[in-house]
Amino acid sequence: MPDPNPAALEFLLSRRSRPAKTLTGPAPDRATLEVILTAAARTPDHGKLEPWRFIVLERAALQRLAGLAGDMSAAAGREPEEVEKDRALFAQGHLAVVVVASPQPSVKIPDIEQVYSAGAVCLSLLNAALAAGWGANWLSGWASHHPAFCSEGLGLTDSEKVAGLIFLGTETAAPPERPRPDLDRITRWVSS
Repeated sequence: MPDPNPAALEFLLSRRSRPAKTLTGPAPDRATLEVILTAAARTPDHGKLEPWRFIVLERAALQRLAGLAGDMSAAAGREPEEVEKDRALFAQGHLAVVVVASPQPSVKIPDIEQVYSAGAVCLSLLNAALAAGWGANWLSGWASHHPAFCSEGLGLTDSEKVAGLIFLGTETAAPPERPRPDLDRITRWVSS
């Protein structure tokens, strides 16, 4: 028989991201964040390639990136409300972790599996932050997919992509529950 962990299962069944715009300071300090990052790095990683890395963005870095995102968004001809949204994503944050998908050369492990591993890191980081009592949200946004922003703002190489921006902070309001997937609609059972 398995050895269940009811508290962990209850956490996973009730977990809920906290909207980034509702997070405020304080944010986790370095020692606290290192524990959260350690938990996030305990992610399935076929081939032990570590095809991801972290960039920790503190408040001043987020403010700098807000300006860059707004400038690049405007230069790309996006609508004013989109430019403001692109800027505000970074401006509102107190602390964020960029999870960078950084595929490694491998004849055995395809890039797609490595990218999936980076996505698993995002969810693990989000859940570790929530389990530690912090508010957290996994976002992306226009700038995180813009090659010039990723290169100039984050120092990513041509082979790297942003898997997710995980914003962390102190929760100011509990989010309302939202509808969840209909398990019967999305599940197919195969017995033979």
